[in-house]
Amino acid sequence: MPIENAPTLTINHAGSGAAQTAVVASGIWQVHALAECGAIKSLSATLASLKDKPADWDLSQLTSLDHIGAQMFWNSWGKKRPASLKLADRQEELFARIEEAGKQQVARPKRNRLNWIMVLGLGILSFFEHMAGFFALIGQVIQDLWRFVTHARTGPWREVSANIYHSGFQALGITALVGFLIGVVLSFLSAQQLRAYGGDVFIVNLLGMSIIRELGPLLAAILVAGRSGSAITAQLGVMRVTEELDAMLVMGISHGYRLIMPKVLALAISMPLLVVWTDAMALIGGMAAAKMELNLSPRYFILKLPDAVPLANYVIGLLKGTTFGVLIALVSCHFGLRIKPNTESLGHGTTTSVVTAITVVILADAVYAIIFSEVGF
Repeated sequence: MPIENAPTLTINHAGSGAAQTAVVASGIWQVHALAECGAIKSLSATLASLKDKPADWDLSQLTSLDHIGAQMFWNSWGKKRPASLKLADRQEELFARIEEAGKQQVARPKRNRLNWIMVLGLGILSFFEHMAGFFALIGQVIQDLWRFVTHARTGPWREVSANIYHSGFQALGITALVGFLIGVVLSFLSAQQLRAYGGDVFIVNLLGMSIIRELGPLLAAILVAGRSGSAITAQLGVMRVTEELDAMLVMGISHGYRLIMPKVLALAISMPLLVVWTDAMALIGGMAAAKMELNLSPRYFILKLPDAVPLANYVIGLLKGTTFGVLIALVSCHFGLRIKPNTESLGHGTTTSVVTAITVVILADAVYAIIFSEVGF
């Protein structure tokens, strides 16, 4: 059934000697009329064929026109008015708005040359804010430890025991595997170099000093920071998201005494034990590689080890383990308590916690190297 006042285009071509074409539009050029008659594709194709061609346009016979129909004409004109255009008075304002909108450009934000200074300043302020919070957390832990010592019977023994189990005992597997593989790799590479100079027997000195004094504590700390440190931050973050921390405050339960201090104490106890465990597994791996590569017997390796590594190095390794454990726990708890109650902050805070804990551990190891540079050799 034909639609009354359907949108139409009448194209009158002039004689062969003329360059102009007369285009007359009539009917209702509104979105509902265009959709009902199903002529949008055909009309768009016709208008596209007239693009960039000189023509006399007459739109004064249109019954009605909305911005959709006007935009169809505007696009076919190449977004500018043709040289010959006849419009009704009510259509002039519509095309004037379309023309004005095409001239508007989104202003680009001006780039401030001092942005990098502002970013640097914000970074410095954030650093000092974190340092202030970190030292406040250390003071709180010291107070909670004193309370724990003076009121040992009512102390959080179960929390300390559970954290030793999760952070220490459950980390034995991964630390043993990584320590053993590092010992094998270090022994194999060292054997190739020592064999060239006839210093096969010095592999015990090399492995003992490097593993017991440096690699053992550092490996254990990095693994614990990635495993237990992230777990601590995530646990506190989830408690923040689920409002458990707020509930504890309402019930009068101290965060530091029941959550922070047990984790710090547990890592301070379990980290030296993990260091001893990692050292032993790394030395076993190095011993096995030395047997295969240099044919050094395990008995000779074990007998030579106490003379190759002075006792001070064992003590330094254990001190490193305790220090690294305390630092990892403090950093993890610091970022865990600063997580906001949303999942995005939880993921970002956990990642930042692990990276910061590993960085702090390496810095502390460098400080130990400088302080004890003349001890144990």
